[in-house]
Parts: sequence; C-alpha cells; structure tokens
Amino acid sequence: MMRQIMVMGHRNPDNDAICSAVGYAWLKGELARRQGIDVSYVPVRLGPLPPETKGIFEKWGIEPPLVIHNIYARVSDVMTPDPVCIAGSACILDAGRLLRRHNVRALVVVDEAGTYLGLITTRMIAERYIAATDVLEEGATQMAVAADLIESLDQRVDTLMETDVLEMRPDDRLDEAAADLMESSLREAVVLDESRRPIGIVTRSDIAVRPRRQVILVDHNETTQAATGIQEAEVVEIVDHHRVGDISTSSPIKFMNLPVGSTATIVAQECEASGVEVPPAIAAALLSAIMTDTIVMKSPTSTPTDSHAAAYLAGILGVEPEAFGMEVFALRGSDSTMSAADLVSADSKEYALGEKTILISQHETVDLAGVLAREAEIRAVMRELLESKGYEFVLLLATDILAEGSQFLLEGNPHTVNHAYSIVCNPEGGNWMPGILSRKKQVAGRILEA
Repeated sequence: MMRQIMVMGHRNPDNDAICSAVGYAWLKGELARRQGIDVSYVPVRLGPLPPETKGIFEKWGIEPPLVIHNIYARVSDVMTPDPVCIAGSACILDAGRLLRRHNVRALVVVDEAGTYLGLITTRMIAERYIAATDVLEEGATQMAVAADLIESLDQRVDTLMETDVLEMRPDDRLDEAAADLMESSLREAVVLDESRRPIGIVTRSDIAVRPRRQVILVDHNETTQAATGIQEAEVVEIVDHHRVGDISTSSPIKFMNLPVGSTATIVAQECEASGVEVPPAIAAALLSAIMTDTIVMKSPTSTPTDSHAAAYLAGILGVEPEAFGMEVFALRGSDSTMSAADLVSADSKEYALGEKTILISQHETVDLAGVLAREAEIRAVMRELLESKGYEFVLLLATDILAEGSQFLLEGNPHTVNHAYSIVCNPEGGNWMPGILSRKKQVAGRILEA
C-alpha cells in the first residue's frame, strides 16, 4: 500500500492555511513522482472553506481538501485490505483449499451479492473435525469416524460459520477498535463498507503495534491550533510564518519558518526553486492566499519576498497581483449575509496566555460600518464563546482594508489588552486602532508579551 502523508493547516482554517496545504501537497507529490518515490501527499482541512477559498476553487476547478476532525490512527491504517472471501453455499472442502492456497487463518463469508454473512476460520474447521472423535467414545468404529469426516467436507460453509463477529468501519478510531477486539471471543474482526461489503480484516496481531499517521503542518506549529490527536501523529515537516510554538518531534525534520506575510509565499518559493512548472490552478490558489494574508500587500507583515512570490505567480496567470487580490476579497460577499458566528469564528486562533487561553479573531472588510451595525449580535456570539470555552477573553479585529486599521471588539477580561495598547477597551463600539492590520505581527505577539 502506498504510504500517505497528510498536509494540513490549522483549525478554523483561513485561505492561506487551506491553499498552502493544497499547493504544498501538489509540489511534494510532483517531486516524489519525478524521483520515483512511492508516497502520496494528501491535502486536508480542519474546517469549512472560507468563501474566497470556495470561490477560487470553483473558478479554477480545484477539488476541495477532505475535512478531517482528528488524526488518530484508524482501522484502515492496520487492516489487511481485500480479504479472501467465500460464498456461504460453498463446502468446507473449498474453504480448506482457499485457506491453504492464500495461507490465511480466516475467510469472510458472503452471499451471492457479495454482502457480508460471517467468518469461517481454521479453528472452526479444526473443531468440526475434532468433534468427530466423539463418535469413537460412543463405540463407533474408526470407519464410521472416517465416514463422518468425509461427509463433513461437503457441509455448507454457512452452517459452520461464526456470525457473532466484531464489525468495524475503516474510519473507526484504532484505539477504540483495538479495545473491542481484545474483548472479543474471536481474534479477527471484519471491516465493512457502507453497503456491508467486506473490505478488510483486522487481527489481534495487526493491532499489536500502533501506527502513527504522518503529517506535514502548514501555517501553524502550535498544538492548540493543530488537529486533535497531533500528539499521536508523526510530524515530518513544518512550513510556517508564525512564531515557533510547542510542536515537538522525536527526530530532526524539515522546518521552514520564515518572517514573511504568508505561508503560500514559502510554498511559491519552493516551487520556483525546484524548477517545476506550476499549473495555473495551483498558482491561483497560492496567489489568492498571499493576497489575503498580506491584505493586498498593505499589512506590515508583507515583505519584498512576498512581492516577489506574488509577481512570480501572477506571471504564470498573466494578471496584475493587486487587482487579482481585490477580486479575491470580493469573493467574500457581503458582510450582511454572513452569520455572526461565522464572522467571529471563521478566522480565529487560540493562544496560550500563561495558564489561560485567549481567542483572537479577525474579519477583514471593505464595509466596516456594516460590520459595526451588527455589533450586538457579534458580541452575543463572543460572550457565548467566552462562556462555553472558558477563554480569558475573546478579541475580534474588524479590519478595514481601505482605511487600513482595525476596530477592536473585546469580551472578557480587558486587562491584558488595555495594558498592551495603553487603552481602555470600550464596551460599546469598540476601539479604533489605526494602522493595525496584522493579527500575527501587531496583535498576538504584543498581547502575549504584555
């Protein structure tokens, strides 16, 4: 089976997290193909597509990455696929021949349509033969025993099969499935698809060594922002442009962490350095991510490296970077049609502040007045998050792209924010912060150091 490595961004993914995962998975896959390496790089995401990402993907025909909720090992990681099957109407002699030919201990029994019925094992067949010795104890001759054994060879498989077999699904968590299998009277479990067709078999030997899913992290390197179960996975690469967090690895890895405005910039750099021919769709995704993360190069996080990467990708597409960027922002649609929950949570990140946790959200807009007109419902969502998640505070940056500043809306303990910016957080209307465009460079770091 081909080794699979998942490429993923952070929770509550923004355009950069998803597009960088798509772009880097494509690049790694292309390089592996050229080098003859048998490995598959699969982009995944930890949340819904932002509207601009959805628009770019639809326009350029990009398949959205699969949504996953955690990266715990799955039954599919250890099962033996395509189990040997036998019809229930077949005889024991046929079963014995199949077991011997394929050197297996169990056969999955199916009906004529291929639907799962039960399991027949070498142990069950052996017990049938051993049962024939009971005839000797009743005074029968050896010839009678032999006759009984010969007759059993024509016995139908479905009369001897075990039906009380543990059933699994390929996406079941392995740790939970393993516990069930250890408690089962049988040493095998059958893996079924949604149509109850057998697609795999798992034995106690299979679960003896727990696999670790291999992942590449993009646009983050902190456990609070990573997929659930990250501690049980093997991180093989990190591509990021944020502060160095707390992700640890058991061996050295490739860790690209650069002070640029977008992770997509680093991916574009790698594409250019590798000399690969980037497809227009991948170039469009990466360019859109650079434009949104740097706020069309207006963010203080944007660098000459970002400008170079944007020009490189724009050259592939034959477009002007800034105009392309404004078209991407237009894909977000009207703020009036976005739910307050999405407006607050669509681009949000948790940070550890000592022993407490804070949430900093950002919503970029060209209609700040329209956003602030919904302040009451926005604050209601923030208070709900504050209570349900136990945050120290929730801070929303309503960033005006055209005016180049952000309105701070805060719920919870204002002390840290007040201290960091020498302000008094206004409980109504918020605080206008001119020049504040970057959560990473101008907000998160400043608050965490306050």
